[in-house]
Amino acid sequence: CATDRSRADTVSTSGSGGRQEPSEGQGFAFWRKQKIQREYKKLLKKEGKANFQQHVQYTENYPEHLKHLYLAEEALEKQRKPKNDPVLLEQTSDVTQRKLKKTSNRKAKEEYEKIKFERTKKKEAAKKRKQEREEAQRLYKQKKMETYKILSKRTKKGQPNLNLQMEYLLQKIQQKI
Repeated sequence: CATDRSRADTVSTSGSGGRQEPSEGQGFAFWRKQKIQREYKKLLKKEGKANFQQHVQYTENYPEHLKHLYLAEEALEKQRKPKNDPVLLEQTSDVTQRKLKKTSNRKAKEEYEKIKFERTKKKEAAKKRKQEREEAQRLYKQKKMETYKILSKRTKKGQPNLNLQMEYLLQKIQQKI
């Protein structure tokens, strides 16, 4: 009978893939507690803040010849803690990650803004060229109209006014020189 009990104990502890059989009085609640602890450790590990080593609680019972070393190490650890404040580290890392990491939506928005900017630039350039062309045409028509008025003047008898035509030709020659 004693061998049957030892066999049952060995089978129950090694059978379910690393899961330990709880002792009597610990059932589902014990497994649930262990599962929660495992998930919590995974979460800490993912965040990079897992300290699986238990912090050594320093006591006043240090050996006399090593007491100064333990006290110095304790003081250093106390100084390190405020610097590594998880809230501050998390906030700064989030800000840097947001700047460095571009989501596909953000990339699409930036590309859209870039294309939109280029389109408006092209439209403005085309509008400017059109205005310049219209201004040049207006000046050309005005000049042409003036020359037509000068050259089409007539005397009282209906003959072309040669004096005005000669003045026009003289002005034209003077402009070229």
